[in-house]
Amino acid sequence: MSGVSLTANNILFYSLAAAIIPVLLYAGLIYWVDRYEKEPWWLLSAAFLWGAVPAAILALLFNFLFSLPAYAFFSEGAAEFTSAGLVAPVIEESVKAIALFIILIFRRHELDSPLDGIIYGAMVGMGFAMVENVLYYLAAFGEDGAVGWNSLVLVRGVIFGLNHALYTALTGLGIALARTDRRPLVRIGAPLLGLGAAITLHALHNVSMFGGTLAALLFGLTFGWGGVLVTLVIIVLALYQERRWLRHYLLDEVNLGTLTADEYAIIGSAARRNRYRLHLLVNDGLAAYRRSGRRFQQCSELAYRKRHHAEFNDPAGPEAIALLRRSIQELG
Repeated sequence: MSGVSLTANNILFYSLAAAIIPVLLYAGLIYWVDRYEKEPWWLLSAAFLWGAVPAAILALLFNFLFSLPAYAFFSEGAAEFTSAGLVAPVIEESVKAIALFIILIFRRHELDSPLDGIIYGAMVGMGFAMVENVLYYLAAFGEDGAVGWNSLVLVRGVIFGLNHALYTALTGLGIALARTDRRPLVRIGAPLLGLGAAITLHALHNVSMFGGTLAALLFGLTFGWGGVLVTLVIIVLALYQERRWLRHYLLDEVNLGTLTADEYAIIGSAARRNRYRLHLLVNDGLAAYRRSGRRFQQCSELAYRKRHHAEFNDPAGPEAIALLRRSIQELG
């Protein structure tokens, strides 16, 4: 770190800062991507904390236990390769995925679209990466001093800073696809494919880093940032799909009197929503701004609930739809 003298007395502080600050920036970006129906803060925080605490602890424990046979029967180099390339990806992606399956079981209505799965998965991955990075930074300083610390912060925090978010986002995508699709093959296969993709990308990255050469670094960059770009394409497509759902399922709400024609036009565009809310903030104050945010949020929830009822004939759908309509009208 330029201009800062790293010592044994301050290394914990700087390691925490180097791990936390990028993660907060990445998490804010992930939250911003969710344009039409923001996920509840408490559930996003719970997903993040799962990655940071239970998943990190379980990963440390099981990585140690399942790596013991490799160290007992292989050479040190082969054991390290096996642990990094096979054991760690399977263990870490599995323990991170537990949070997503908990959401699927107990808060399944929050998984309205593939984008929701990506966001929850990325939040779990961010929490895990934050804690793992602190441990790696401290170890790097202990082994190689400030030079090793600076190099690792650049590699883990910046160059590959989104990797854990990417891996778990793939698992979340698979789980969300299973939640939003009626076909049995998709409902069974999508979570397995998502988790398998997460493990595979994680393993490829770890194996490439094990090489320690420029070619290995470029190999890791190709798969890491290639995966990020593919995920960004999926996010754009998911946002387009959500916009179509809003316009389709809220159209009849104009005739029912839930929305005006002008409101309907605004709700289907994230940019128009933002301009409208900014106008309210400037002219009518914070209360009107926040009220419009709640109303837009509930309009999105209404569209997704209607879509889910149409696809799955959800018995609880009509009552939930009626409650949302009343709430939207009360906020109007």
